[in-house]
Amino acid sequence: MGRQTRDDSSGSSSRSWRHAVGDRLGQLRKDGRASAASSVRITIAAVASYVVATLVFPGSLPLLAPLTAMLVVQVTPVSLLASGVERVVAVVTGVALAVAFASVAPLEWWSLGILIFVSVVIGHLLRLGANLLEVPISAMLVLGVGAFSAESAAWDRIAETLVGAAVGVLGNLLFPPKVASGTAADSIDDLAGQVSGLLDRAAEELADTVTQRQDLAVAARPWLDRARRITEENLALSASALAHAEQGRRLNVRALGTPDVGPGLRQGLEALEHSALAVRSMFRTVIDVSAGPPGIDVEESEDVLLGLAQTFRELAAGIAAFGALVRNEAGTAKRLGAGDIRALSEALEGMSEARARLDDLLMSADTPALAELQAVVATTIRRLSAEMDLQQRVRRQIQLGQESRTRPAYLGRPAEKPPRSDAEEAIAEAETLPLPRLGRGGRHPQG
Repeated sequence: MGRQTRDDSSGSSSRSWRHAVGDRLGQLRKDGRASAASSVRITIAAVASYVVATLVFPGSLPLLAPLTAMLVVQVTPVSLLASGVERVVAVVTGVALAVAFASVAPLEWWSLGILIFVSVVIGHLLRLGANLLEVPISAMLVLGVGAFSAESAAWDRIAETLVGAAVGVLGNLLFPPKVASGTAADSIDDLAGQVSGLLDRAAEELADTVTQRQDLAVAARPWLDRARRITEENLALSASALAHAEQGRRLNVRALGTPDVGPGLRQGLEALEHSALAVRSMFRTVIDVSAGPPGIDVEESEDVLLGLAQTFRELAAGIAAFGALVRNEAGTAKRLGAGDIRALSEALEGMSEARARLDDLLMSADTPALAELQAVVATTIRRLSAEMDLQQRVRRQIQLGQESRTRPAYLGRPAEKPPRSDAEEAIAEAETLPLPRLGRGGRHPQG
């Protein structure tokens, strides 16, 4: 028995590793085109700022100008001015400290340490964020030329920074980056694909576990691990892509005359987030009830577990159809057709039918473990059906659209995510969903 458990664990780990590598390679292929476009924009901005700086300061090597342009041009138009101002403030602060320091102390190891410490502290006080280290860097570069020429070097460094920031800002305003709605839509669809793929994989491995009489808890543990990575990593990537698209649309001339698909994408991301958490909770319950006591006997519960595998497939089809609808709706009107809506409607109907079949199978299996599993699966299906309901999606889109129109444009750095409450932390740690009240004998009421 111990050897079989080790073999089961080894096989599950091997399958998990192969899926992880495949997911990573797919993500790299999708990111390649966007990375190439970004590289071209950064290179052009850097070269242009260097050319302008050599014309303004002939006979010099103004490398600070292209460095500043590269940093400024990477931000979105709405935060462009703030980023440029922050970098100029950081440079001016650093060179001012260096000029003052050069007049009272030589450049020694102890004086360098004091200068760096004071520069970093002042950078924190000024809340310079990503540009914080520019304060000590500027101070060290200026201090390195010596006390007599420190003032001249300081002015040169400030001037080069201003040229680089100006070219970066001007380039971003005249040639703004493409509105990243399509990238965000693909990222959300990819998130749906990750959850859908996990459910398909779980269905396949569950069927193999039943036919080969393996340990269900061992087989299900990689599902939970993968679900955790999706909710903690893939979800964060999709949220970041959507936030970048929403921010990049503001003050972007390329967004004029184009529909705002942000509310639809935001609703889609919210629905997939809730769905992924529900699936994660369901896998947690599968492990708990199968590990026991009393546990689930795979041989005696063969029909029920195969029905559960089919339910996983129906859930996977529903999430995949919903992700495709969200992606296509974010494109042109011609891309979203009746087929997308019909596919999602059929998938939702399939989920309901799968739940009904599973309930029928569980009628003949009156054990506490299976009753608990039935309750959680039914709750998960209801949650996913509600999240992907088309009428609910339209209502939420209208609400999000009204909120986005009243929300002022923010020119600074994005606000940090507010801390979760103690109750939210407890729910996240427990990885469980509220269960419906069970009827007598541990049976879940039909409905």
